[in-house]
Amino acid sequence: MAAQTTGQSDLAKRYATAFFDLALERDRLDQLAAELDDLRAMMGDSADLVRLVRSPIFSRAEQGAAMAAIVARAGMSNLVANLVGLMAQNRRLFALEGVIAAFQALLAEHRGEVSAEVTSARELKPAHLSAVKDALKQIVGRDVALETKVEPELIGGLVVKVGSRMIDNSLRTKLQNLELAMKGI
Repeated sequence: MAAQTTGQSDLAKRYATAFFDLALERDRLDQLAAELDDLRAMMGDSADLVRLVRSPIFSRAEQGAAMAAIVARAGMSNLVANLVGLMAQNRRLFALEGVIAAFQALLAEHRGEVSAEVTSARELKPAHLSAVKDALKQIVGRDVALETKVEPELIGGLVVKVGSRMIDNSLRTKLQNLELAMKGI
């Protein structure tokens, strides 16, 4: 199983690197990063879209046509359409989320930023995001590119991942620790 995950990661990195080089060459990094963020958000909002991307039941043609329509309707560039179309043609759409994450990591590295993932129980307000970003910048010593997730089961608090480090200050974890401590008494 680990080899499969590593293979998917390598696959995603190859597609992301090629797409990043193309974006850099055409001086469209910011535009394409925003479009990929939009695509990731659409996948986060639609279980049907995730099913389309991940399911081997759909043919190459069906996946390609559906994704082309989605990308066109969202007003995304031909470069994103070509990336998604190529991945559909090669039966690699299952790696799309990984490609987007790898692209964002390459972009952050290019900008001299550190990537951080912040998971919260509810969507964070811009002021809170700014405070988290400033705090992480103080800790890391470099600019931080934040990726946010919402997981209501955290109940409250945050889980922050920067590289291989994770800070779990969620209410769910605190309650679990309290439960373990109570059982030990």
